[in-house]
Amino acid sequence: MVLVVGNTSEGRQLIRSLCHAGYQIIAWTNSTYGEHLAQQDGASIIVTNPLTEDNLTSLVKDKKLEAIIDATLPYPNQESRILENWCQHNKISYLRFLRAETQLPHDKLIHQVKTWEEAARTAAKLGNTIFLTTGTNNLEVFVKNPALKGKRIVVRVLPEHRVIKKCQDFGLTPREIVAMQGPFSKDLNRILFKTFKADVIVTRDAGPSGGTDSKISAALALKIPVVIIKRPVIKYRYPVYSVEEAIALLRKISPLKEV
Repeated sequence: MVLVVGNTSEGRQLIRSLCHAGYQIIAWTNSTYGEHLAQQDGASIIVTNPLTEDNLTSLVKDKKLEAIIDATLPYPNQESRILENWCQHNKISYLRFLRAETQLPHDKLIHQVKTWEEAARTAAKLGNTIFLTTGTNNLEVFVKNPALKGKRIVVRVLPEHRVIKKCQDFGLTPREIVAMQGPFSKDLNRILFKTFKADVIVTRDAGPSGGTDSKISAALALKIPVVIIKRPVIKYRYPVYSVEEAIALLRKISPLKEV
């Protein structure tokens, strides 16, 4: 039995492919919509509880868990830290699914930064309407940053109740919330950036499959500066970059067994 964590497109593809390969899959998701998708993809067990070490221990108490695949977005996050620590403590194989990085064009409109705080400070210097394409991740870094006081912040997020509520709790109004599910083409990005009169785009390197390249292309076509949060370099014991690589590695890691 394999646990797959993450609502990314790769997470869904992993669930489908692993089920097809004969593995029983537990899917851990953080939303009702994610639960619905995991059911469609064929997961045997779906968990929506908060991801904690205690909940992980309770989940696998009567199950033979062979590995965990972390398919959350390829940035340091609390979920990944919990999963890696728990796997190390319980001697369970931890596979980290990573997207390829985006090949950035050489353009003076592209501003690479290392942290969310640096992104907020940089965006504040580049314009008055800040268009965030990072969802609600670290939204508080922008709405509470003194450097952005008086600036207009527009966010593009998933059309889910909890996500919209988080935006509203931070004081954003409907005219500043774009609730749509991606991925987005270059043309659609360009229309949205132009419609909301964006002065600067903030994104992070989610890789080509995450639509980073189409955001950048659209912004550059409109001569809008882009602040991109680059990934830190983190070494994992079992990094994987494709579904095929994940399945091949699972078959090699003892004591994995197909059911």
